[in-house]
Amino acid sequence: MSEGYNELKPAVRTLLGPGPSNVHPRVLQAMSTPLVGHLDPEFLKIMDETMGLLRSVFQTRNRLTIPASGTGSAGMEAAFCNIVEEGDTVLIGVNGLFGERMCDVAERCRARVVRIDGEWGKALDPDPFARALRGNKVKVTAVVHAETSTGVLQPLVEISKLTKAYGSLFLVDAVTSLGGVEVETDEWGIDVCYSGTQKCLSCPPGLAPITFHERAMEALQHRASKVQSWYLDFSMIERYWAGDRFYHHTAPISMIYALCESLRLIDKEGLEARFARHRKNSDALKAGLEALGLKLFADPAHRLPSLTSVWIPEGIEDAAVRGQLLREFDLEIGGGLGPVKGRVWRIGLMGHSSNQANVLLALAALDQTLNRQGYACSGGTEAALNEYKKI
Repeated sequence: MSEGYNELKPAVRTLLGPGPSNVHPRVLQAMSTPLVGHLDPEFLKIMDETMGLLRSVFQTRNRLTIPASGTGSAGMEAAFCNIVEEGDTVLIGVNGLFGERMCDVAERCRARVVRIDGEWGKALDPDPFARALRGNKVKVTAVVHAETSTGVLQPLVEISKLTKAYGSLFLVDAVTSLGGVEVETDEWGIDVCYSGTQKCLSCPPGLAPITFHERAMEALQHRASKVQSWYLDFSMIERYWAGDRFYHHTAPISMIYALCESLRLIDKEGLEARFARHRKNSDALKAGLEALGLKLFADPAHRLPSLTSVWIPEGIEDAAVRGQLLREFDLEIGGGLGPVKGRVWRIGLMGHSSNQANVLLALAALDQTLNRQGYACSGGTEAALNEYKKI
């Protein structure tokens, strides 16, 4: 006999961590749309619309621009396993946790990994890339555009030019940047770029938007061995999404409904307006945090608008503050990872979550919580409001 279960009714949270972000009601509504088959003519039209909208956000003309089934980590796996073979040399910039993860994934592809290590909280210098590219026959050069573990926005143009000069493919992680800051795939010469749906696109987690330039597709088509992952083999997936609709796997239909709707919202807002909104709210948050006496972690020259990292004041317990924010304000912020675990907070203002009300909520809640923890502070919301007046 069944013991019975309560109705599924999780708390309503304001999600200002490193992801997921809050989702627009229209996107949630799209997920409740009745299913059709994954080869139904109406669904094929939705697939086409989704690809077209993704090309707009990636700022690319690439034919193969699709949402891979799986989260952003599946996008990373797909990016590497499709173009990297055993023995290939892969050059990877590492200045945070997700650069480290790239190395792990490339090693699992049995690549020879050459690391360019940088300081956490700072952007990578192109000069070591130039030296490594001169000294090695590098098939793929990979960097993280928006390092989620640190809040650093990595400039890409100089590194991209180096990859073209030395005949290397350029692979970019845009998980925390796509839809929140400029990702100019074609203009910047990016060959493979992947992201996730749950951050600046403000869609639930479960899909990994990814785009392949013809240079990357050529590398895929001329492999000496099969792609190590059957599920993520784009030589087959391409035929379902961008070819003759040949069945590969059952698409996550409701998630694609949701992504299509989130991309429609982005298209309606316009990319430039969306990027400006993220910058505006980020500037106000940073002004408020500094007014509270908190020190920002990432290098001022390369701070990511969609995610702000801040040092935790001495004597303040990370988990106690985040727990109090969650219990008393239904507000989620993120803790640090790797060497900065317990030392920094990460506050996300991504997609639908990036708005003035959330900025003021975060600052007011931090003000109250820190004061109760014995850290005297005030003036955060006033500083943010003054920043908004400047804009």
